Amino acid sequence: MKTFATFFLVVLLSFFVSCQKIVSENSSVYFEKSNDSIQNGGVKVIPITTSKGTFNVWTKRIGNNPKIKLLLLNGGPGATHEYFECFENFLPAEGIEIIYYDQLGCGNSDNPNDAALWDLGRYVEEVEQVRKALHLDESNFYVLGHSWGGILAMEYTLKYQHNMKGLIISNMMSSCPEYGRYADEVLAKQMDPKVLAEINKIEAAKDFANPRYMELLIPNFYEKHILRFPSKDWPEPVNRSFAKMNQSLYVTMQGPSEFGISGKLEKWDRKSDLKKITIPTLVIGAKYDTMDPNHMSAMSKLVQNGTYLFCSKGSHMAFYDDQKTYFKGLIAFLNKSN
Repeated sequence: MKTFATFFLVVLLSFFVSCQKIVSENSSVYFEKSNDSIQNGGVKVIPITTSKGTFNVWTKRIGNNPKIKLLLLNGGPGATHEYFECFENFLPAEGIEIIYYDQLGCGNSDNPNDAALWDLGRYVEEVEQVRKALHLDESNFYVLGHSWGGILAMEYTLKYQHNMKGLIISNMMSSCPEYGRYADEVLAKQMDPKVLAEINKIEAAKDFANPRYMELLIPNFYEKHILRFPSKDWPEPVNRSFAKMNQSLYVTMQGPSEFGISGKLEKWDRKSDLKKITIPTLVIGAKYDTMDPNHMSAMSKLVQNGTYLFCSKGSHMAFYDDQKTYFKGLIAFLNKSN
């Protein structure tokens, strides 16, 4: 009996040491320094060629995983990477590499103040230039696009999926006309009729700078469908990101109204083209989102290799108001398709 107990203890200790060694090796790889002579926290500024000249965009790598490199495309349009900072509390612990990226006109990247550059096709080519500069390829390159970033991610994938390993479409429908109808026919009808009438009156007058507009929208729309906390309790990275919103970019692409889309993206619709996406794809929808969760579910069936993640407590920023569901599903997808 003593011999068996001793043998069992030796095996157990050997297994523990082996596991510790694997964890240590993985950690050393994940946290390894770059080959740069000066360590700068993983920041890489990338020159982007456009029809209006060359501009710099800002990226930052957190961690290193040769098999999973997740490029984050922020929403807005015109917000910054900063509202994604909650990802740091979940993905590094799983050894998943994160790459922050401020699109041209956003955050730490150059802002040429030229609306001609606020164009979906040009942003697709910008992402491709970022991919090349960061040496990402089909063996490791995942894209997560949230909101407007989801439009950009879908459009990029339809042209360049041969360079990708997987796609995550977070809280964005594949048709702006359908998004507009959902806003009008579902979300608007959930609002107090008196509040909606006042909002409609302000929008009809195009008086979007009227402080009353946001006074009405924050409690009646934002706190119900964008981020389901009282706005005074919104996470600091969200407030910091939104405070830096490029309004020129936002209005040009989205339009000034918070209900639906009236800018350049008004007629954007790729629903019928989703069948062309062959790489593993995760579609993330949420019960209280500005985006129709039924449409999101359907998207996961239209792509050839899709999975749907439903955040039952979440809204447009489900990675804050339904974090457990969001990150458990995201991590499972990345590990499964790896």
